[in-house]
Amino acid sequence: MNIVAQEAQLGSGMLKVMIKDSIDIQGFKTLSGSRAYESAAAAVSSAEIVDLILSADCQIIAKTNLHELAFGITGINKVFGTPINPKYPDLIPGGSSSGSAAAIAAQLADFTIGTDTGGSIRMPAACCGVYGLKPTYGRISRKGVYPVASSLDSVGPFANSVEMIQKAMQIIDPTFQQNVCQTTVPKLALFDVHADAEVWDTIHHFLKQADLNPDTVQCANFEQAFDAGMHIINYENWQAYGHLTETGKVGQDVNARLLKAASTTLEQVEAAEIVRCKFTAEIDQILEKYDAILLPTLPHLPPKVVDAEDTVAFLNLTAFVRPFNLSGHPVMSIPLETVHGQPVGLQIITKRNTDEQLCAITDFVVKAAAH
Repeated sequence: MNIVAQEAQLGSGMLKVMIKDSIDIQGFKTLSGSRAYESAAAAVSSAEIVDLILSADCQIIAKTNLHELAFGITGINKVFGTPINPKYPDLIPGGSSSGSAAAIAAQLADFTIGTDTGGSIRMPAACCGVYGLKPTYGRISRKGVYPVASSLDSVGPFANSVEMIQKAMQIIDPTFQQNVCQTTVPKLALFDVHADAEVWDTIHHFLKQADLNPDTVQCANFEQAFDAGMHIINYENWQAYGHLTETGKVGQDVNARLLKAASTTLEQVEAAEIVRCKFTAEIDQILEKYDAILLPTLPHLPPKVVDAEDTVAFLNLTAFVRPFNLSGHPVMSIPLETVHGQPVGLQIITKRNTDEQLCAITDFVVKAAAH
């Protein structure tokens, strides 16, 4: 299925885990889905998150494929192959953590690890019909994760249930409290954003099933936050990977994005940081009144692989995910399905460093809809 980048047999625990191949595992090359790193030396030590996983009841069985250099949203990788979306084979698996999401959808692991700089966990989770959590920025160690420096990126888990997401978080975040539960109906806000009717119909039907009636709220800085996030990721990725454009070994789509990113100025980044402050404050203010914010993961249904060759043409798919990389809030994407059997994701956002509450509210909402 082109899901696995490298086979591994590390640890002897009960839980089987796969790791995105932008994360170091001692003795293995970290390829980041790119031929540019084929001649790189094997990692001399493992990322801190890998050490935590191996010290728990886990076995790492593989590294997973990704959109090259984790700089793309479709998951299409011409070098190492595009992971097939197991539940929706014609559709993109989503990027950049494509293999990690596809592996869970194919039930090849109990949980997998991805990274999310601009929606790279939540988007493939929505495309592949699984759960994906972007933790609070800075809560999970990024030591041994690439790119080395990022003010947007979070490491997080994929799984087929909220319970397994919580188990994964207990393993990768030693501070995660496992006994948090939601016993009362949470007070929810629903963002008024422009998404396809089929997406909204699916979400409204789910909320009706769960007997939830969230208040509709506006977010003044939402679109500006998307643009600001784009400027910052472009600037930081050029700093990290710009030199690779001279090798001739980077795929055409990512190479073109990197060269375009080179024109991002410090002035744009400084302006983006101002937007970051404003948007973060606005989300914090909404979350003083509400327990959680809801909105679609993607504004449209995922495109077919054959239609998604041009990553840039589909960047608008990250319109609802990228802003929360800017603000750093924890976000869960939960899998829903249209009446025609197409994948839709629903995002749930809570206050920063309340990842436990986010999991508890998600569990409450999912179980309410199932009753």
